[in-house]
Amino acid sequence: MGLIFLIDSFDYICANIKNMNLKYGTALFILFAISLSILSSCKQDKPHFTELTSEAGIDFMYNFGDYTYKNILESSGSGIAVFDYDGDGWMDLYMMNGTWLEGISDEEGKVFADTPNRLYHNQGDGTFKELAVQAGVDDRHWSMAAGPIDIDRDGDQDLYLLNYGPNIFYRNNGDGTFTDIADQLGLVGPDSLNAYKKWSVGVSFWDYNQDGRLDAFVGNFLAFDPEYVSPTNPELMPHPSEYAGQASLMYMQEPDGSFKEVTAELELLYPDSKCMGLTIFDYDQDGDLDMFQGNDHQANFMFRNEGDRFSEVGVEIGVAVNSHGQTTGSMHGAIGDVDGDGLIDLLVPDLRYGALYRNLGNGTFEDITEQSGVSAAFAGKGQWASALFDYDNDGDPDLFSANGNGEELILQYPLLMENDGKGNFTDIGKADSPYFSEKRSGRSAAIWDYDNDGDLDIIISHVDLKANAVLLRNNCSNDNHWIGLSLEGEDGPAAAIGATVVVHQGEKKSVFINQWATTYLTNNDPRLHIGLGDNPEIDRLEINWSDGTREVYSGPSPDRYITFRQGYGIVE
Repeated sequence: MGLIFLIDSFDYICANIKNMNLKYGTALFILFAISLSILSSCKQDKPHFTELTSEAGIDFMYNFGDYTYKNILESSGSGIAVFDYDGDGWMDLYMMNGTWLEGISDEEGKVFADTPNRLYHNQGDGTFKELAVQAGVDDRHWSMAAGPIDIDRDGDQDLYLLNYGPNIFYRNNGDGTFTDIADQLGLVGPDSLNAYKKWSVGVSFWDYNQDGRLDAFVGNFLAFDPEYVSPTNPELMPHPSEYAGQASLMYMQEPDGSFKEVTAELELLYPDSKCMGLTIFDYDQDGDLDMFQGNDHQANFMFRNEGDRFSEVGVEIGVAVNSHGQTTGSMHGAIGDVDGDGLIDLLVPDLRYGALYRNLGNGTFEDITEQSGVSAAFAGKGQWASALFDYDNDGDPDLFSANGNGEELILQYPLLMENDGKGNFTDIGKADSPYFSEKRSGRSAAIWDYDNDGDLDIIISHVDLKANAVLLRNNCSNDNHWIGLSLEGEDGPAAAIGATVVVHQGEKKSVFINQWATTYLTNNDPRLHIGLGDNPEIDRLEINWSDGTREVYSGPSPDRYITFRQGYGIVE
């Protein structure tokens, strides 16, 4: 593919030298630059990403309850969770579905009643087996997102399911089955918020008060009224701004393992907010974890951790609105060091042209959306799940985005964008692989290494008329190195979530955050994936655990997955 592109470029430039007012030397220089760009990427003459959905045995088909796309519940899509539920070292897949709902769905669509969520067990040979019924996780509510977590510190992954309606907490029984204990934990959620059914869209687990126990912040969306018709556009679904919001809720874990709702006490109660995504990281590097909340057509929040409460500082630090001062349909916050300066930056996809905020290191951010190339690529496409991930293991985060319109089912091209290492992004998707050359209406998307080969794959859930999920296998076969890290706190995951990892390679210092719940409705591969470029040597690796503990290790050997346990080092 790279050779074909090079030949086409040569033909085009030669045919247009006069029109472009180019000299032959300049034309040759341009071709040389194009060649370097191609060769610096994955060294192969085939797509980096190949669709292997059916070959892998993934047959998920999303439905939104009926045959008509007419309300905001139907347009929002549903999520994906990646986790190793049976502890065999291979990442499994949980995909959530819509369903037919009385008073919301059309009568002729009742064929979609009681449609279950799906659990795909990774068989380790590139294929999956669907086991939701056998495992007891075939929930029939309208499910939006799920948070895998070892809540009881018994060594296996439990699953918190966020629904339109009552939430479910599946405890992993350790034998391939799960039991709902949401009532016992106090995590079902209220019956309603603002007189309408509760609508949860995600959860972030973290130890906000550093007591060694995981807490949970549940993001709730808006007060959906299925009877409401927009007076200004009665033929279209109402705009999100026409609905009231719903408060997102903080739950503190008690010593007995149950949860107590403490939202107001922590000054986190915003009853009319419309949360679409949560991201936990220490944005100001003061040693405690803060929280970004992407809001739909409202100013975004950044909740700064003050120890015994939180302060909302989104406007103050520069992440509340886009570069034109507009509140847009923000989805979530993706994090990564896009320009290699050792500071974690923030990408917020939305329904206009997105926002990329560069961390200035003094507790504030600078909007670099235009100069980074992001706004030109994002404009008009409607971003939902966007991820910063190093698809070619060259040491800098690239960008994927699943796109589609909201109020109408208008398809858009998905995006794959290459980072030059300095925070400048170029759209390479259409030249890379067929998936990026076909318009779809994407919603959630998970980044994971399903085949454990050291490069990152993608799975996307769609709401368009095809509605099938798509698995994209990464074929990147360059000589770049990588390492995959699983972090375990000394007493469970509390100290690991939000931990900062610093990798030193000579003069280069790369910074990563151990936080996988950073895309729309989605939990990515929980392993921290680090591209090392062409240098296989790691001089040292530093882990700043979220409880304040700092540990430094001499460089582990690359090109493998390893586990670091707090206080012990490498344990497998």
